[in-house]
Amino acid sequence: MTEKKIDQVDSAQLPEIAEQILNNIGNQRILALSGKMGAGKTTLIKAFCQVLGVTDAVNSPTFALVNEYATIHKEPVYHFDFYRIQTIEEVFDIGYEEYFYSGYFCFIEWPEMIMELLPESYVYLSIEITEGNKRLITYRIP
Repeated sequence: MTEKKIDQVDSAQLPEIAEQILNNIGNQRILALSGKMGAGKTTLIKAFCQVLGVTDAVNSPTFALVNEYATIHKEPVYHFDFYRIQTIEEVFDIGYEEYFYSGYFCFIEWPEMIMELLPESYVYLSIEITEGNKRLITYRIP
C-alpha cells in the first residue's frame, strides 16, 4: 500500500490535485473520502468530476444516498453520501453492489458508515483542515 500526502491545498488547486490523484491510482475506481463536516469532500469530488469530464451539476446526494452523473463520453460516475444512513440495510436497498462493482468511478463520502461493504481494493482519501483554511489530503493506494 502506498500513502501520499498533499499539504497546504487551497480550493483553487483542487482540479490540479484531482488530476494528479487520478493519474496516480491506476485502475482503481472506488474512492472513499473521509473528513469532518465541511472539510471539503464534496468540493474535491466536484474537482474529480470536472477532470473526468462530467457534464452534469455535481452536488452532494445527502438525502438520495447516490447521484449519477454522465461524462462527455456518456460514462456514468457515481457519488455516494452515507452520512444520514441509519442502518446498513438502506445501502443494500439501493443496490450498492451494482455501483461498486460496475467498473465505473464511485466517490464515497462518509465511508466509515459502510466499511464492511467496501470492495477489497479501493483508494482511501482523508481530508483535514489545517492552518489558514488550507487542506491536508492524504490518500492510500492499495
